[in-house]
Amino acid sequence: MEAIDYAVPNTVEEAIEILSSKGEKARVLAGGTDLLVQLRGGRYSLDTVIDVKNIDALNTYTFDSSKGLEIGSAVELYRIYQDPELVEVFPGLMDAATLIGGIQIQGRATFGGNLCNSAPSGDGIPALIAHNAVGNIAGPKGNRQLSVEEFCVGPGRNAMDNGEILVSISVPIPAKGFGSNYQRFIPRNEMDIAVVGVGTSVVVDDSGTKFESARIALASVGPTPIFVTEAGEFLAGKEINDENIAKAAEMAKNAASPITDMRGTIDQRKHLVEVFTRRTIVESVSRAKGLGMNTLWHFESKS
Repeated sequence: MEAIDYAVPNTVEEAIEILSSKGEKARVLAGGTDLLVQLRGGRYSLDTVIDVKNIDALNTYTFDSSKGLEIGSAVELYRIYQDPELVEVFPGLMDAATLIGGIQIQGRATFGGNLCNSAPSGDGIPALIAHNAVGNIAGPKGNRQLSVEEFCVGPGRNAMDNGEILVSISVPIPAKGFGSNYQRFIPRNEMDIAVVGVGTSVVVDDSGTKFESARIALASVGPTPIFVTEAGEFLAGKEINDENIAKAAEMAKNAASPITDMRGTIDQRKHLVEVFTRRTIVESVSRAKGLGMNTLWHFESKS
């Protein structure tokens, strides 16, 4: 690894100035769980690493029961899933946060880094999409927002321009009757990259018999995480039953465009998308009704 300058700005403005001047020769270091590995592997040739741990706006999170959750892009995952209030309100995010790496990694890894890394297999991204999250970006031209489903534009590439930095991620307060879930398939615990991941959220009506809305997103089955809008639109207004859930799962399967590699074949991945979409819908409905994990395993027996 070549010698690299190590910058530690104290404000967002200072970070933007460094990023703007260095261009592609600089990268932001939040937790470092991806960047340091990539540097050792020779993926990047950098002049400067910008450590943002001194910038308060990136290292705090706030929750307001009327406004929602704002997660600084450098907030470690463990701080999120150890907050009981957040666990109750944003269950799908907690699923993803506890699956990204092991406990040691979760002490450094961040939702912001997971999003900016923009890997197709990123566990945090489908969960953020399911929760209708938005990225808050600052740059030389000012501030802007970008929905998470629009953030990733290719493998390892995101929609931020030169000099821009992800400051935080905003997650709205869920509607009444909301439930969410993220699940993934890995062939063994030692292989931490998802073969398939599915994040789902639903809103059920007061009777608990109909979907009011749904959001479904996929990981590891395309060049970017996939937001399956047609499946969510199909479920809206439909009865909660096996037939409709199976149809939505089939739509998700058809939306997937995986490749064959050492972790799985195209056919395996498409099948897994269908299975895990069905499971996450069922679990999201269960959580929306306050039933927890009880119905998930019952439904699996029908797969």
